[in-house]
Amino acid sequence: MANWHLLTVEILTAALGLGLLALGLLVPHSDRRGIAYVATAGLAGILAVAIGMREASGVVLGGYVIDPFGTYFKILFLVAAMLTAVCSYDYVEKMGLNQAEYYALLILATLGMMILASSGELVSLYTGLELMTITFCILAAYHLGDAKSAEAGIKYLLLGAMSSAIFLYGLSLVYGSSGTTVIREIGQQVATRGASPALLLGTIFILAGFAFKVTAVPFHMWSPDVYEGAPTPVTGFLSVASKAAAFAALVRVFFGALPDLHNFWVQLFIALAVLTIVLGNLVAIPQTNIKRLLAYSSIAQAGYLLLGIVSFSVLGVGAVAYYAMLYVFGNMGAFMAATAFYNNDGSDEIKDYAGLARRSPLVAALMLFSLLSLAGIPPMAGFVGKFYLFMSIISRQYIWLAILGILMSMVSVYYYLLVAKAMYLGNPPEGSKPLQVAPGLQVAMVVSLLILFILGIYPTPLTNYAMNSAVTFFMP
Repeated sequence: MANWHLLTVEILTAALGLGLLALGLLVPHSDRRGIAYVATAGLAGILAVAIGMREASGVVLGGYVIDPFGTYFKILFLVAAMLTAVCSYDYVEKMGLNQAEYYALLILATLGMMILASSGELVSLYTGLELMTITFCILAAYHLGDAKSAEAGIKYLLLGAMSSAIFLYGLSLVYGSSGTTVIREIGQQVATRGASPALLLGTIFILAGFAFKVTAVPFHMWSPDVYEGAPTPVTGFLSVASKAAAFAALVRVFFGALPDLHNFWVQLFIALAVLTIVLGNLVAIPQTNIKRLLAYSSIAQAGYLLLGIVSFSVLGVGAVAYYAMLYVFGNMGAFMAATAFYNNDGSDEIKDYAGLARRSPLVAALMLFSLLSLAGIPPMAGFVGKFYLFMSIISRQYIWLAILGILMSMVSVYYYLLVAKAMYLGNPPEGSKPLQVAPGLQVAMVVSLLILFILGIYPTPLTNYAMNSAVTFFMP
């Protein structure tokens, strides 16, 4: 009972989500915008608690692990949820969506990610995965009356159910081979007994399930349509937070339960990384819709993150953690700009961004520098993140992988600059007006922009925190 305080962050998150549902029943319809402010304030409070518990360690309920690595990702999820909540104020109100349920689902999805990141046991890990997936199915289809949103929800539901079934079957094979669902005990059993055919097959199925969640090729087929059809703030949250949660769980499973099979599964990760980086960047080039372009960009970013897993080192895991955090601000920054533009013009087509720099210098600047960060252009934060990822695989003698990653980063600069060309060199449409951006969203935009520059110029504090959290998986 003495260790239950370690669950403070999860308990507060669950209480906030359920409390918002109850609040939606009590607050008059005309005053429901206030629910959005309550959600944001609640997330900020939980974030403060999580930061205060960043060094906490312990095991609860026999398999739920509280450690600096899990808490690092919980902080990441809370930051992404806060940015999404702020980004959603005008969007949700303009679309006429039910605000209490929307923000409650957003927070419950965050809770699922937290469970996923800290689960040291397979059953709780699967529970967290399903909580996250089911809430995103609803959020993706939340834009009532919109055919694309309905299509996004159905596709995510069907393909998500298929990937969950594959993942669960893989977990059952691993359990049958080891006789336990506790990740650390599985690692001990594998070290003692060696790898059976059932265990190797289970490893492949588990990797396939994770590959769906991180949008790795060839398990990416759902993401462009879902990203395009889902409400824009939901797309941003889905692209950064769910991907980070899947990577956190992937690291915990493969580095905690299956390190002795490294020579087997590393080849699979190399193949996934190469396919994901190449296809994500090349297919992004002809895209004309900003959300589809960011979808394929997100696929490519997953490929870069897989490089950290391939390295199987403290530097690699730390690079994954660091890059995941700056990816929140880079990708969410781009989606905040896209949301602000959609709120004014109702379009996601890149050609309609013509002359945006004259209509809203802040929105155009945020979009530009967010894309440059994703491309890894100095002095943006993305440059430091990619530098760490490439260094981690070079240290393992995968020099050709680093060269491929650098070449594909150069390709990404091309299609990102197509957006910049439209914003800064195009002429705005006749009769177009300056963009109206809510003060709260403006503050979030400025904060994201500043963090992208600060982490690019002075990354040391976050680097140290990410690397220290990564040491968890390499301690005896």
